[in-house]
Amino acid sequence: MLIQSTRLGEIEIDESELIHFPYGVPGFLDEKEFALLAVQEGNPFSFLQSTREPNLTFIIVDPFSFFSDYEFEIKDEIAEEFGFNEADVLQIMSMVRVPENPEEMTANLLAPVIINLVNRRAIQFVLEKSPYQIRHRLFPQGFAKEPGKGGK
Repeated sequence: MLIQSTRLGEIEIDESELIHFPYGVPGFLDEKEFALLAVQEGNPFSFLQSTREPNLTFIIVDPFSFFSDYEFEIKDEIAEEFGFNEADVLQIMSMVRVPENPEEMTANLLAPVIINLVNRRAIQFVLEKSPYQIRHRLFPQGFAKEPGKGGK
């Protein structure tokens, strides 16, 4: 399957690798099929590209790479509806906001994206009674500067 992306160009992906969001993504409820595209091996960032809308590309991140103590419980009704069980491989991701200054990019920890890598179904849902917010800075100290590379 060929997917058009204004940010990533033309992408070929096997349809069996698509991620299906039965309820869409908040703010884009009609967008239900996405390609999950790694930036590169070992990089915590990925792209979530709509299969229908070339202009709709989300940047998502593995939140545990930045927030090792991040935790939450998946509601029983969501686990049941999406068929989440002990045999499944779940990938937890967070939507990323990239402002003009990339050092100020944030992750939405309040509404995680849960992807079942076995049945390729996903949901983004808002946690209830959570200490998390929609904008947690990924680089609160800014980008690390290497000595001799413009840093002090």
